[in-house]
Amino acid sequence: MPPACRIRAMVVDDHPVTRKGVKDVLEESGFFEVVGLAVDGQDAVAMFAEKKPEVVVMDVIMPGQDGIDACREIMEIAPRTRVVILTASTEEDAVLDAVAAGASGHVRKDVRPEALVDTIMEVAQGRLKFPDESVRKVFAMLRGEGSLISRRPSDILTTSELETVDLFARGKPYAEIASIRGNSVVTVRNTLYRAQEKLDVKNKQELVIWAVRNGLLDDFVIGEEAQAHRGE
Repeated sequence: MPPACRIRAMVVDDHPVTRKGVKDVLEESGFFEVVGLAVDGQDAVAMFAEKKPEVVVMDVIMPGQDGIDACREIMEIAPRTRVVILTASTEEDAVLDAVAAGASGHVRKDVRPEALVDTIMEVAQGRLKFPDESVRKVFAMLRGEGSLISRRPSDILTTSELETVDLFARGKPYAEIASIRGNSVVTVRNTLYRAQEKLDVKNKQELVIWAVRNGLLDDFVIGEEAQAHRGE
């Protein structure tokens, strides 16, 4: 049953048909209130400051300022905002750019309406949502780029901090992490902030990238790959 208080969302796309289509799908679900429709990145940043949506669903390729640059500006204004990048493909470059800009999810324009709603709902609830195949490719790229591993993770973070970062990087929401770790949501939030400060990363998305580059999610990626091979 849809909640009494709907999630405030903004849709950004330069194509009127897509813009209206996404708006209609979200509002008809009963879970979202679309508070703004923007036509490009620049319009999105200006509208965001006025409307203050909780979730932004944004196309990547648009005239003028694109969705990646707009995502980066929005995250600088309000780091806790959830941005879902909407594209016509799942190329790893687009996913990597979206992650680096601070996006929390990626979805194709040709998905079923229910899948679109489910993805945006999960992102709004604090999960990271990217296509499995793209995630594996991006993880491989991140591990192969330069290296942030000048010191072992255990030399920088405590065991508690490492375990909390690991769970967060796997997409677990604060409440679930608190239940697994046996502490409060406030403690989880403070632990993640403390880890950010120690690692000198700007936001939670960069924290996830650090976790990937330092091998915290290797078993997750290997497990996904094994699962994919078993299905072949």
